Parts: sequence; structure tokens; C-alpha cells
Amino acid sequence: MQRESMEVDVVIVGAGPAGLSTACRLLQLADEAGKELSVCVLEKGSEVGAHILSGAVFEPTVLSELFPDWKERGAPLKTPVVKDKIYYLTSKSSDFRFPGPLMPRAMHNDGNYIISLGSLCSWLGEQAMELGAEVFPGFAAAEVLYHADGSVKGVATGDQGLGADGEQKASFEPGFEFHAKYTIFAEGCRGHLGKEIIRKFDLDKDSDPQHYGIGLKEVWEVPSEQHEEGLVEHTAGYPMIGSSYAGSSGGFLYHAEGNKVALGLIIDLGYKNPHISPFDEFQKFKHHPVIAKTITGGKRLSYGARALIKGGLNSLPKMNFPGGLLIGCDAGTLNAAKIKGSHTAMKSGMLAAEALFEELNSDSPAKTLENFNELFDQSSLRRELYEARNFSAGIHRLGFWIGAALAFVEQNILFGKSPFTIRDRSEDHAQLLPAESAEQIKYPKPDGKISFDKLSSVFLSNTNHAEDQPCHLKLKDPQIPISVNLPKFDEPAQRYCPAGVYEILEDANGNKRFQINAQNCVHCKTCDIKDPSQNIQWVVPEGGGGPVYPAM
Repeated sequence: MQRESMEVDVVIVGAGPAGLSTACRLLQLADEAGKELSVCVLEKGSEVGAHILSGAVFEPTVLSELFPDWKERGAPLKTPVVKDKIYYLTSKSSDFRFPGPLMPRAMHNDGNYIISLGSLCSWLGEQAMELGAEVFPGFAAAEVLYHADGSVKGVATGDQGLGADGEQKASFEPGFEFHAKYTIFAEGCRGHLGKEIIRKFDLDKDSDPQHYGIGLKEVWEVPSEQHEEGLVEHTAGYPMIGSSYAGSSGGFLYHAEGNKVALGLIIDLGYKNPHISPFDEFQKFKHHPVIAKTITGGKRLSYGARALIKGGLNSLPKMNFPGGLLIGCDAGTLNAAKIKGSHTAMKSGMLAAEALFEELNSDSPAKTLENFNELFDQSSLRRELYEARNFSAGIHRLGFWIGAALAFVEQNILFGKSPFTIRDRSEDHAQLLPAESAEQIKYPKPDGKISFDKLSSVFLSNTNHAEDQPCHLKLKDPQIPISVNLPKFDEPAQRYCPAGVYEILEDANGNKRFQINAQNCVHCKTCDIKDPSQNIQWVVPEGGGGPVYPAM
């Protein structure tokens, strides 16, 4: 069955902050110039914001550039930050709170807001549609289309109505093709089409390897006496401390309006011990007195997990290629020193829009969008990323305390004008030690009050996939989990996945097999990043599948 197609000026893959900002700014420029442009935004989630998960403390500077009247338009920024606290936690009672003067400049949140990024994206989607964009939720871009000369032609959505065996069901519908003058990839961290684009055009040939973390988040409603609206608390140290870890983590508590608290833990995916379970580390983290004092007696409302990209400027690939651009966290524009990537993603989208508009109105448009590079090099975004370029590499190469001291000196004394650059050539998936040489970790059972199991947590993410569809977690070699990863690393997929997707099962004869429970997948992409054999490839399931995060 032949696929239908649509011709548009610009197709944007991903209705996150980067993609929606591209659409909004591009259509603003078209309106100012009296031009007509066709702009489509494809979103794999069932609705705009359904797959968006972030802390989030939001810096509104770029939003104010995009919509100076965002308050009058009703943007969901309701809780200004009123106080910052940063702790270094230990497993004992010797926790240390950093005095304000010792906090790195990037960690101060004056003028920022505690928000739900999902709600902000939903609002941005409304603004984009009002400006004339066509936004298609439930449309999962599954394939990059190319012209005969190798340049990007557009994307195709996945076929609907295939059975788990790959055969067509009665409900089968072929994918739909979007052909565009330019295609913008804004899928978020570890976008599966972005991976293909980087590899095909060798965009990262001059970059350091990319680095990632996994962020686990819950939203709680807590007793009013334990809530302080506008308080932002960050932690380092516990639970990822001690000789058994060789990794790092950072936690947060954001006190939003209505006695709601966003609680989370970010674990660096460069950790070495294959016995580590990020989910169980998060459950353990919640029992630390600094955290437990806020959530004890409260009610857990939602749960989710998502990988984040944090290599920074040194790991940033080239962002333009023949036929389009790679922007936001699909490229890696997060500022790790600030622990913020939403405003930087939005700025990359606005720069993309300016480059696109210039070429779309040119008599001889450049397929490679080289003008984006000049805009980026002269932008506040590049300056911000340049100032923070040593943060992730410094922590990785020098450890927390020396790396943190370096960050303080660079930001508070040198004001981003450091005379050197730290290079980090390590790769996250290659860091695991053999299981037999790594210390075993015994995690406590959840108490059902503060800590919980994976399946009850996934239930709160509203994750759903049609069970009778092809598995979207592909194995390059189905034998590797049992023949390589199990004997060497005790198959870490059964622990690094925060949703219980991967299991090792054993039959009555002692034969082991690798089971994939794809319907549990919350689309965090951790398996695609951390698998030590790089054997797991995450691709999109049927459009609309996955989590439906409630204001996360």
C-alpha cells in the first residue's frame, strides 16, 4: 500500500520547547513580513506535553524574547523562586549545606520559576497553532527520507496496525510522509532519528563523546507545614557515594504551588558498578532525613523518568546538515552547570527559525543552512554554553569536590573566562566494570509510604502501548544479552531500566532468556545509552504510545 504524502515548507519532529519555539518564531517572522509559510510539528505523544518530563526550574529570559507578553497570554509560570538551598548529603549526620556565597553563580535562581515543563509545552503548542502551525500529536516520526543527492527530504510516520509478528492487522494503515524544504529534528535527548542524522553526516567528528544522566522524578502533595512555596533545594553526594559506586548523583526538591513538591534524582550514566539500579537509588534517596522531612505523610501523585544530555559545548555536534537542523537536546544544548535545558532549547529553536526564514526567502536558498552556524556563534546561547563548557568534564575527570571548586572559580571569580578547556574522551556505555570485580549492592525493600516498587510507579506514569505491535526495543543481536552481557556484567539492563522492561527469566531446566516487557517503557532512552554492548536500539512505537505525564 503506497504511503500518502504532504508537501510543506518546514516539518519539525518533536513538540518540546525547541521544536515549538522554532514553529512560533518562524511564523512570527513570516507574519511580520507578510509571508505565507506551511509549518508542521509532529509529536509522538498522545498530546502535546504527554512525554515531557523535567524538574523544572525555568529561566524565563528566552520566553520573554519569544513572547514579551507571556504573562498576559497566560503562560503557566505560577511559582517564582524565593529561596535556594544546596546540600552535600552523606549517609550519616554530617550533611553540609553550602552557604550562599559558596554557591556557583549558575546555581542561583533569582528571577526563575518552578514549573511543569509539560504544561509549558502544552501552552507553547497553543501559541504555535494560533500563529498558523499544524501540530499533529500521536504522529511518531519513524523514518528519515532522503533525496537522491543524500540530503534530507523529510520524514515518514510509522505504519499503524501491525501485529507483534510484523504482519498487517485489519486495522493496518501505512505511514504518512511529510516532504519539506527543511526538516528540523527536536526529539529531545537521544532522539532516534537525530542519532541517524549525526551518524550519516558525521556531525560529531570534531566533538567529545556525549554524556548523559537519567533523571527520575515524582510529584508529591505534602502537608502544608512541610511545604515552602518557591523553595528550591538541590543535593549532591548521597546516595551515590562510597567505593562501591564510582559515580555521581544530584537530587532536587522544588516546592510548587498548592502544596505540590517536585522530587527527583539525577544519576550520571557514566557510573561503573553494573549492580547499580537508578530506580532503587532514588527510593533510597527519599529516606534521607533532608528529603524525608518534606514528603513524610504526603501523597505521591505521579512518577516518570527520562535521560538528559549533559556533555555541553565540548560534546555538541555540528547542528546543520543538508536539508535541516538538529536542535535542543537532540543536539545537546543543556547547560549542566545550571541544570537547565529548557531555555537553551528554546533559544536554539529561535535561532533555527531565523536561519530558516532567511533561506526560505532567498532567491537561491542554501540546502545546508550554514547561516545557522553564524547565528549560533554570535548568540547568547553559545556564550552561555561556553561559560559552562568545563562543568561536566570537570566533575567527570576531577571528581565532585575538585570539579565543584573549579566550577565556583570559573563562574564566580573568572565569570566564564577560563583560560583552558577540559576534554573528556570517555563514553558512558563503556564505563562498566565486570560484575565479578564490582561490589554487590543490597537495596532495602520499599516501605509503600515513601519508597515504592517499579510496577506501581510505572502505573502512575499512565504508560500504555498496544501489546500486539512490533517491539520498539530492537536487539542488533538477540544472543548478546545472555551470551555476553549476563556473564560479564550480570546483564545490567534489568537494573538500569527504571520501568522494569528487561528481565532475565529461567526455565525449569536452568535455561535463561532475555525478556523485553516493551509495554512498560516510559521512553527514557537509558537502555539505548547505557547498554555496554550497544546492542539495544530504541525506535518509536505506534504513535500515541508511551507515558501520559500529568503536568510533569
